[in-house]
Formats: sequence, structure tokens, C-alpha cells
Amino acid sequence: MGPRDIRQAVHTDLPAMVGSLGQEGYFTDRLDRQDSGHGVLLVAWESGVAVGDVYVWLAPAEEPELRTHLPGVALLTHLEVVPWMRNRGIGTALLWAAEERLLADGHDQVALGVGLDNPDALRLYQRRGYAEWPHGEVATTDVVYHPNGGLELRPELCRILVRKLG
Repeated sequence: MGPRDIRQAVHTDLPAMVGSLGQEGYFTDRLDRQDSGHGVLLVAWESGVAVGDVYVWLAPAEEPELRTHLPGVALLTHLEVVPWMRNRGIGTALLWAAEERLLADGHDQVALGVGLDNPDALRLYQRRGYAEWPHGEVATTDVVYHPNGGLELRPELCRILVRKLG
């Protein structure tokens, strides 16, 4: 089924995104990064309500292993769908939109990390053709944006999955 509209977010979308997805600090940061050319924030909309998002990270990866083994490869981060709209194809549609955007911009490969405790996400990515890279798991940091504006940094061990585009 999927959403009716997936498009790049703009600053005027912020109140609607925060209204359904929360995370004002996160979305403000990603819109600012987008303005600097470091990424693209794609949002899925259903009847004017933000129901999911994914950030396409175009800046160099923060993790040294990714910079070493996947230099210049875009990363998909923070794919999420609001709980009441899950299992309706929105996550898959967001992946498809991000991949199509990258392909149109000349990228031939994309990568992402999935937490070891997230088998549902792992299945979604594997269905889309993502395969685990041969370099083992990578220690990353999950940044949690709290409603009061505070940040919490949580260590997270991730599988790195890669997909050829085109």
C-alpha cells in the first residue's frame, strides 16, 4: 500500500514532522545538515501527516571502518515509521525513494547499519537486496533526542549491510 507522498523535507515541514514523529532536535539537525549539502531528509506523508522518514547521509561516515571500506558511499540512517502505520509498506517505500534518489544522483552503492537487536529491520533490508559486508560488526552510537531537548548517546553494535544500485 505505502504512503501517497514521499518527498524531501523543508523547514516549513518541521511542525508537522514533530507533531507525529517527535524528535524536534533530530529533525532540526537533519534539516540543517541538508542545507549544508551533507544529506537528504525524505519524509513519507499520508493525508498531510508525516508517517515516516529516512535520512540519506552524504557526508563522510563517522565510523572509521565505514570510511576505510566504503569511502564515499552514502548511508541510510534513521529509517522509521510511526507505530500506527507500520506493516503497510511505508518503510519499503522510503527505502525505494532513497535508493532511487541516490541512483539518480550517480551513486552506485548504498549502505546502512542495523542493530543486532532488530531482526525485523534486518529482514526488511534483506528482502530489498541488502547483504552483510564481510568486515564484521561495527560499534556505532545511537543518538536519542529527548522531548525536553536533551541528547543521550547510547553505544550500539551494528551489522553493516550494503546494496548495489541500478
